[in-house]
Amino acid sequence: MFDYPVNLKPAEEGGYIVTFPDMPEAITQGEERDEALLAARDALETALSFCLDEQKDLPKPGRPGKRPTVSPSSLACAKLAVYQAMRERGVGRAELARRLDWHLQQIARVLDLDHASRLDQIEAALAALGKRLEVAVREAA
Repeated sequence: MFDYPVNLKPAEEGGYIVTFPDMPEAITQGEERDEALLAARDALETALSFCLDEQKDLPKPGRPGKRPTVSPSSLACAKLAVYQAMRERGVGRAELARRLDWHLQQIARVLDLDHASRLDQIEAALAALGKRLEVAVREAA
């Protein structure tokens, strides 16, 4: 759902530069390929957090083709799903707080990609938006 393709190019000075076609503001680098892709996750989460802060739609990931892809952390993906459901349903933070009988600060923490929210809080927020969280475990690539 939040699996974004990346352009991974060798840098002239060594290492790799990572850019996101769907998130031009997310740019990073690393000495090794794996290090660059790990840094790309942080860059992606930072760029997506700007979308949340500015109350913009999340960019849809393009087709990867033969490019590698990068996803936010599982917790960040769950938080992004809450935000996306809010946008789809036209529900603002105050309305979600009312539905959950929470304070606005609790909603802000659930939407903060850097905050270590509890999974049960994210599940409750999704349920209030008519969604449910599913978790899957797959073999690593």
